[in-house]
Amino acid sequence: MKKFFILLLLLPFHLYAQDDIMDILNNSTPKTHDYALGVFKGNKIINAQSTEQPAAKSIQFVISHRFGRMSGSYKQFFGLDNSTIRFGFEYGILDNLSIGFGRSSFEQVWDGYIKGRFIRQQKGKWNIPITISGFASAAIRSDAWADPGRHNFFTSRMFYSFQLIFSRKFGKWVSLELMPTLVHRNIVPTVKDKNDVFALGGAASVGLSKRVRLNIEYFYVIPGQIVSLYNGEQVRNSLSLGVDIETGGHVFQLHFTNSRGMIEKSFVAETTGNWFPKRASDFGVQFGFNISRGFSFVKTKKMKEKEASKKSAKAQKIKNPTSL
Repeated sequence: MKKFFILLLLLPFHLYAQDDIMDILNNSTPKTHDYALGVFKGNKIINAQSTEQPAAKSIQFVISHRFGRMSGSYKQFFGLDNSTIRFGFEYGILDNLSIGFGRSSFEQVWDGYIKGRFIRQQKGKWNIPITISGFASAAIRSDAWADPGRHNFFTSRMFYSFQLIFSRKFGKWVSLELMPTLVHRNIVPTVKDKNDVFALGGAASVGLSKRVRLNIEYFYVIPGQIVSLYNGEQVRNSLSLGVDIETGGHVFQLHFTNSRGMIEKSFVAETTGNWFPKRASDFGVQFGFNISRGFSFVKTKKMKEKEASKKSAKAQKIKNPTSL
């Protein structure tokens, strides 16, 4: 009887000790990084870079088209007879670091770049509200010199672009991006034109379904930096509207833009199309599209999780077969 009373007195302490140990174990369980996924459908929104990256040891192949201005008559099939194209390749060195290069038929430009993601929006172990990426590119024109009679320097063909890219995903359907941008031109038409062109880009993406998103993109160039005409026309701010359609391994991006070029030096500092002209014949918008396809040399984490899910579902079906 004496032993029974002693055990009865010690029981609450024993239960308390168990609860305390469970609390310690729960608190010591490492929290995971719950990253914001699918902030944008592609590594590009329309013309501009997004904060998305190709996975490590994977390649993204991107074909970009820009047709002629829609104000063209039926003889040019409203611009579809005239087109420029860019082929681009992006390689993921790491999940947060990639390199790329491309070739544009417009002005026969070659470009190469590097993009890194420093901070990624996430919850869980860390609560970080935004994603921050950095982007740097170099481009060179390889078309004929405008004035072959003068002494031309190789460096006069060079252009450089630098960006900080800030993005945030709100809920499941809305994503915003801000892009302070610098474009450096080694040569400019007059002394009044600036070699360094500063611009502020902004973009928004709204999901209509799991596979379809609407996009808008705009670059505001600080006035007074570009004075001269480009190809006889006034340089304007780039404005683009588009829709993304995801179909398995491909992403189709269809859009309307007043920018003919598809790299930063072109759509930031050389856009001449007019969205709101006084005459319909001066409507300077063209239809275009991007098509991207990914190729992976190794199984990514996402692919492994998908395979594991399929095996689990198959095993469950064998274990519990349905009867006819």
